[in-house]
Amino acid sequence: MEYRTLHFEVAENVATIRLCRPEAANAMNLELAKELMHASLQCDESPDIRVVIITGVDRAFSVGGDLRSFAEQGAQLPIHLKEVTTYLHAAISRLTRMDAPVIAAVNGVAAGAGMSLAIASDLVIASQSARFTMAYTKVGLTPDMSSSYFLPRIVGLKRALELTLTNRVLSAQEAYELGLVTQVVADEEVLAQAQTLAAQLAAGSKAASGAAKRLLHSGWSETLETQLENETQSLAKMAQSAEGVEGIAAFLEKRTPDFKAKA
Repeated sequence: MEYRTLHFEVAENVATIRLCRPEAANAMNLELAKELMHASLQCDESPDIRVVIITGVDRAFSVGGDLRSFAEQGAQLPIHLKEVTTYLHAAISRLTRMDAPVIAAVNGVAAGAGMSLAIASDLVIASQSARFTMAYTKVGLTPDMSSSYFLPRIVGLKRALELTLTNRVLSAQEAYELGLVTQVVADEEVLAQAQTLAAQLAAGSKAASGAAKRLLHSGWSETLETQLENETQSLAKMAQSAEGVEGIAAFLEKRTPDFKAKA
């Protein structure tokens, strides 16, 4: 598929999605929503893609929804927003549920849906100049793209309410201290650090990464005993998988496992 509002490339088993609407600070309109969904499906289905990096071109990660395009819809705006979020939410679901780890390389402001996309990622590397803000209620709107799910789970309900109702702007360091960001690096190093981490993860077990992601997400809503059973079932399944067999054999033989060959 040819993309117009994002750049999509795969190299060394790592897919890089670059949000590319620099004239609008990578704001999300209907076209970008559709393309992000298709890119997420491509990442989910390709056996060659073992890690995904999401970043923005130019000086922003994403300022969120494209309010200018929203305003142009007039009375049709509610229908338009339901269509836009259908695509965006499908993308978030695929990125969260897929086996491949997802790294957000936040190279600048991440506001509204941009912040939501960042914190929905498995790992978040932010540039020192990056800024995070919920921004929704500031323009009379409410959160989307899973932030009402992930934000309180990361920072707690009271802090999530504060960030959502006040739209306080967080520095990269503040976001790190709240657990929204996993690493803060110099501005010029954010993509390189993401690529280094991606290379490390790409050499690991993709199937185990996916199974671990799903276990950690499901743990929020299950009883202790149910989650213990989920762990047992997942562990047993992975132990008989090709990657599990390779990992155990490599450990016993004191060598580096070759998970790519077993995928």
